[in-house]
Order: sequence, then structure tokens, then C-alpha cells
Amino acid sequence: MGILDGRHVLVTGVLNTSSIAYHVARVALEEGASITLSSFGRAMSITRRVAEKLGVADALLELDVADPASVDAAAATLASRTDRLDAVVHSIGYAPPSCLDGPMLDAPWSDVSVAVHVSAFSLAELARAFRPLLRAGTQPALVGLDFDASVAWPGYNWMGVAKAALESLARYLARELGPDGIRVNLVSAGPIRTIAAKSIEAFRTFQDSWGSRAPLGWNSEDATPVARSVVALCSDFFAATTGEIIHVDGGYHAMGA
Repeated sequence: MGILDGRHVLVTGVLNTSSIAYHVARVALEEGASITLSSFGRAMSITRRVAEKLGVADALLELDVADPASVDAAAATLASRTDRLDAVVHSIGYAPPSCLDGPMLDAPWSDVSVAVHVSAFSLAELARAFRPLLRAGTQPALVGLDFDASVAWPGYNWMGVAKAALESLARYLARELGPDGIRVNLVSAGPIRTIAAKSIEAFRTFQDSWGSRAPLGWNSEDATPVARSVVALCSDFFAATTGEIIHVDGGYHAMGA
């Protein structure tokens, strides 16, 4: 018997088998959940192969969080397949190259707005569109993936600002959705060697040394501890927790030096 037995979970952002979202989906299945994956555009073919690998080839949803019409269509499609949703996992983030690594002040608003829209505002879009299905769920949850925005990281630049917006937004959504019984929490993960992380050159300056500063150590090749924490928040094990940021980083965030 798994902690997600009988629960239906939507996992966004499953782009490939190195993504944290893939491991969330894998662990959710191991814990008894039925899952739906989302993707869009050219990435759909990759996500479809991942869905086949997970044995959920028929549970794929086209969803572009930057397009309100796509979000609404995805919610309508899922509502035609099921009458309830117990959890939504937000594993979505993107920033144009000008927003990362280089001088922050060189990035134009047109690029910064994309980073904030896709990486932060999208959490609200998912909440808005899937709220009716979540209301019908059992102790429903909205869980997002985060990277500690309390400090400034080398090269993270405008994505760091977007993550700060995500953290604030999660607290406000926790307030707004609490009366519906919907919990909203984030998991702040240590660095994982995903394709997205590899696109940030400066990540290498602290990624390789993370384990030496984290009191529990850290394996940037293993996303399972992060995935298990996300799955736990999707379950009823955290039935009275909302507006929280759970750090899964080996304890790095708590160390001063």
C-alpha cells in the first residue's frame, strides 16, 4: 500500500528522464497514484516516450502555461477524463539566455517577463484552471519545485528573481486556496544535474562543492530524495501544512559557512 493509493496526480514539466519531474512521476506511480503528464510543442514527442517508459502512454496532456487558452483547454480535457484531481505538481521554469549568467542589467524586460511568466505566474495559472478538479479531490495539494531564493546565486540572475516571486506567490495562494482545502507548498531542492541546470554556466561554481558544505552530503545525480519529498506533500501525510517551503538540499541552506 502506497501513500498515494487512490490519488490522481498531474505532473507538469516531464521533459526527459533526467528531469526532477520524471522522478516525481516515477515515485508517485510506485506509491500507488494514477498520474497524468503534461507537455507541449516539440517537447511532446519526448514526453510521450517518457510516458511510454512509465507505462502511462494514454495519460498525456498538452499544456503550455504561457498560453491561457492552452491552460484552459488542458483543464477541460482533463475534466472530461476524470471528476477529480488530488494534486498538481508544478515543475516548470524557463528564462531566456539573456536572463542567465551575463550582467543582469543587460537583460531586456521582454525576456525578463518571459522568465517571470513561465517560472512564477504559471503556478497561479495552474491553480486557476485546475481549482474545480482540485476542490473535488481528497486533501488536494499544489506542489511546486523551487531553488532557494533567499540569497543571490552566481549566474542565476533573473531566474532567481522569478523564484523569489514563486515563493511569495505560493504563500498568497495558500491563503486564497485554503478555504477550498487546497494546500500549496514548495520543495526547495539542491542542485540536480538536469538539462536545464546544465544551461546555466555559473551553476558549476557551486554545484560540485554543494556536498562538502551540506551536513548530510549531496548527490547531484540523484533526484529521488527530492521526488519523494514532493510525493509526500501530495499525500495526506502533510494534511495540515500549507504555505511552506521544504528544503531538500542536504542541509546546505542552514549552514553559514
